[in-house]
Amino acid sequence: MAFNGKWETESQDGYEEFCKLIGIPDDVISKGRDFKLVTEVIQNGDEYTWIQYYPNNHVVTNKFIVGKESDMETVGGKKFKGVVSMEGSKLAISFPKYHHTSEISGGKLVETSTATSAKGPVVFVRTSKKI
Repeated sequence: MAFNGKWETESQDGYEEFCKLIGIPDDVISKGRDFKLVTEVIQNGDEYTWIQYYPNNHVVTNKFIVGKESDMETVGGKKFKGVVSMEGSKLAISFPKYHHTSEISGGKLVETSTATSAKGPVVFVRTSKKI
């Protein structure tokens, strides 16, 4: 149950390049650059409700069971079916344009998203502290 709780962005690395690559509009990138995203995770065994609160009252909620296909939504609003799996102690899922993992490391929620560009991988890491 390590993921349970509310988390607030502490740092972001690779944010702008990643967002541009996956097609997030410049005005949205600008609003999110210094925004302290809050992620709320409700974990009950392998069942999760993962809620992210973005600027302008935009909320994305994904409910899933590890290992089972679930209806998911991207930050851009695209709906898709995906399977969240465990890669060691990390939750992992392939979104339509990138691969995403979440883990608890040093008491922090560390989310890593990797997309592929013509120049190679573009990695975005968001680290959040528990609030």
